[in-house]
This record gives sequence, C-alpha cells and structure tokens, in this order.
Amino acid sequence: MTDHSGHPLRLIVTGASGRMGRMLVKAIADHAEIHLVAALDAPNSAFIGQDAGLVAGIGASGIAITAELPDAAINADAMIDFTIPVATRLYAAMAATHHIAHIIGTTGLSADDLAFIAEQARHTCIVRSGNMSLGVNLLAAMVQKVAAALDPSFDIEIVEMHHRMKIDAPSGTAYLLGEAAATGRNIALEHHSIRSRDGETGKRPEGSIGFATLRGGTVIGDHSVIFAGNGERITLSHHAEDRSLFASGALKAAVWSKGQPVGLYSMMDVLGLS
Repeated sequence: MTDHSGHPLRLIVTGASGRMGRMLVKAIADHAEIHLVAALDAPNSAFIGQDAGLVAGIGASGIAITAELPDAAINADAMIDFTIPVATRLYAAMAATHHIAHIIGTTGLSADDLAFIAEQARHTCIVRSGNMSLGVNLLAAMVQKVAAALDPSFDIEIVEMHHRMKIDAPSGTAYLLGEAAATGRNIALEHHSIRSRDGETGKRPEGSIGFATLRGGTVIGDHSVIFAGNGERITLSHHAEDRSLFASGALKAAVWSKGQPVGLYSMMDVLGLS
C-alpha cells in the first residue's frame, strides 16, 4: 500500500487513544510500507506522552501521543481523523496550513462545520465520508440508482442501529444514504427529511425521506434503506461486523489522496463510484 512514487506513506492519526484511533494505529503497524509519524490527542488526554503502539495494545511504536503536531511530522502525507466536530475543525485547519491530506471519518458535523471543512479544502486534499467502508459506499450508489428509478409514491425510510456509546444521531452513514436517495430524486435532503416522530404526526408527506435511530448493546453499525410502495417493499441493507473495515477504508483513502489536487472528495471518488 505504497504511494504512487513507491515511498512509504507517512500518516498522522488523530484521536489516537480513542476506539478508532487505536484501530488505525494497529492497522498501520500491519503495513510495513505505511509509517506512523505522529499520534495526536486532546491536550487534556490522560494518554499524552504514552507510546501510541502500547496504548493500541501492540508493541511500542516509538511514537508518543502528543497534543501538538511534532516538527518531524510537518511533512506527513496524510492525517486520518475519527474524532469529534470541534477537534476535526482544528485538525482541518492544521492540515490545510501544512498541506497535509485530511481523511475525515468524524460524524455529527453541522452545516457550519461542513462549510469550514470545504474552505480548508481550498488548500489541501480532503476526503470526507460518513462511512469509510466499501460496502456502505456501494450501498449508497445503489440507493441513488433505485431512488432515481422509482417515483415518489415509494416512501423512503432509513433505519440505523449502533452501540449504546454512540453520541450522535442519526448516524453519519444514515445521512450519507439519505443524501444518496435525495440525489437520486433530485431533491435537497435538508428540505425533505423527517428525523423524529412523536405524538400526532399527521399523514406522511409524499416525497419525504424518514430516519429512524436505534441505540443499544455493542452493535457496530446496521443500516437499511426501505423503499415502501403500494403492495411491495424494496430493502437495501448493510451490516458492519468488524470495526477494522473502517480503518481499512481510511487507509485506502489516505493512499488515494497522495498527489491528488486540492479539493473536497468523498469515498465515492476513492472507490471510483462517483
């Protein structure tokens, strides 16, 4: 998994002590042609100064977790970021300043956050996706095609379930699928989505895209898109069984970003599905 020049890819992992950060440090260690050059975490993290490899449960990596970007990592090729919106904004500015590609898997981003990220993409390559897996992005491509093929008499509902610790809802993947459905129908998701129902809701508006959110247990991520017509239903689903698939997709995006022009991209671009 080397870049186009054949040189090892130099990567920065943010949120290095978190669930996905540790998974990424492990995944990088499995690829001799990818080098971890920095592991970043919040300034108040209890893991600052500790070895990123040991925190990830593997052997010592020689890379200490820091709050600031080390001088040795300023020329890194890419930064992979599965953190929280406020941190992602800081990392996006950092990546833009140093012209480091920024791979963003953070979810729960607001419209203002997305506008800020788009502004930083004028200075570096940014790949942002609500889900980094191959399967989910193939699902999104299919959802778009099905939505385009069916008329508005087919109601669209997106159902997702995640583990009890997830802090944002609906999931970034649910939004990704909703955007795919809206694109297929040539409508704006923000004007046609229904994200909660309670009490006397009245008749379902024709052409709307509904979201249902479930939380519990240790579910990594289940997503279904239901097209409910008169007398028939079409359901397209994806079930994540191993969190490492997100790390694998993020590494694929990092490799793809090497040498790409500045701009904002998605996993659809990385996978050649756009």
